[in-house]
Amino acid sequence: MHTPTHEQAAATKAFPTGAHLVIQAGAGTGKTTTLALLARTARRQGRRGRYLAFNKAVARHAARAFPAEVACGTAHALAYTSVGRDYQARMNAPRQAGWRTGAALGIDEEMSVRLGARKVTNRALSHTVLRTVTRFCQSADEKIAPHHVPPLRGAESEPLQAQLAELTLPYARKAWADLQHPDHGVVRFEHDHYLKMWALRDPVIPADFLLLDEAQDTNPVVEQVFTAQRDHAQLVLVGDSAQAIYGWRGARDVMTGFDGRQLSLPRSFRFGPPLAAEANRWLTIIGAPIRLTGSPGLETVLGTARAPDAILCRTNVGAMVEVIRQLDARPPGRAGGWRRGARCPCPRRTRPGVRAPHGPPRADALRDLGRTARVRGIRPGRTRPAALGGARRRARHGGLALRSGPALPRGLRRGDGVHGPSRQGPGVGARAHRGRFHRPR
Repeated sequence: MHTPTHEQAAATKAFPTGAHLVIQAGAGTGKTTTLALLARTARRQGRRGRYLAFNKAVARHAARAFPAEVACGTAHALAYTSVGRDYQARMNAPRQAGWRTGAALGIDEEMSVRLGARKVTNRALSHTVLRTVTRFCQSADEKIAPHHVPPLRGAESEPLQAQLAELTLPYARKAWADLQHPDHGVVRFEHDHYLKMWALRDPVIPADFLLLDEAQDTNPVVEQVFTAQRDHAQLVLVGDSAQAIYGWRGARDVMTGFDGRQLSLPRSFRFGPPLAAEANRWLTIIGAPIRLTGSPGLETVLGTARAPDAILCRTNVGAMVEVIRQLDARPPGRAGGWRRGARCPCPRRTRPGVRAPHGPPRADALRDLGRTARVRGIRPGRTRPAALGGARRRARHGGLALRSGPALPRGLRRGDGVHGPSRQGPGVGARAHRGRFHRPR
């Protein structure tokens, strides 16, 4: 059985007092093990609790370590049981363009409004309306307000933002009213919608204690529900303030400033002291509330990797640039691990019984893809993930998805790296073998 560290033992000792706790847990410090220790302590006291995670996979993993007295799930699962199931008929609606939803809400397809240097079309307004509803659902507010309206590029000044809010709010409120109908509506119903509806009902979660995992990435709407339980349940927040990554969708670090006893788990079981020392240098720079200690028994070597096994990139464009750089650095005749003339083991065929050979995607074709990204306004530091999402979804076995226009990208002949002709025809948006390249195993 695992012997608890001094910090884990301190948390186990503090938990039975009933005090609200905040546990800063660094990478590899045994966070799940610590929470399981707390749950077993509560079982001996005859208390029942609930563990809340950000996603279902994490909750399922935690359930294997927790006793039966602790129910593991997500905030969305609680909301679905109470509210979401009533809207099941609307959740499987097909996706449609935002401007079509805007038209159904009454936005004239011919409308055009000038806000400073920015021309707001029906498409831009429709997108802004739907984003306003999303931001409202992620907030702890009771009503849609001007601060939920996202700024538009070219109209960021306060007077122009006020005009945009005046234009947007009537349609956003109409969209929210449309979402209240369980059986029909024009706005596509999303999971965050029933989560917000549940939060507005001031729910009471029946439990003696609540464990909130990854608390550094908690939306204000979940924070509101969670903190509202503090009068009848012990609250335990666990996470790492230095690992907050979902701020782009409204999440914030609720651990900082929470009224509770502050504890930490600094001992990492993933690496030795040299890496901990390097990590602490960066944690100090960003002002993180935790410092790490490594495990002496783990040998860790720090140095320059001339041929790294992995490269971390901050943006999609940064990753694309690094892929091109790696392809350019490889010897002729090889690209990304493909061997010229190799046959793909993928079961896709040009016709029944025939498997077609293919070669590697070429670096100059990838450069064309990079130019396309720049033309579409994607620049390092201002990445638009939606613009690259389709390519990422079409990637298989480490391959790259290349869309072709009326002609294939420069350097890519028809038949190179493909199993067959495009199923969409030769027009704009056509894809060579649906845009897929496959890496032979």
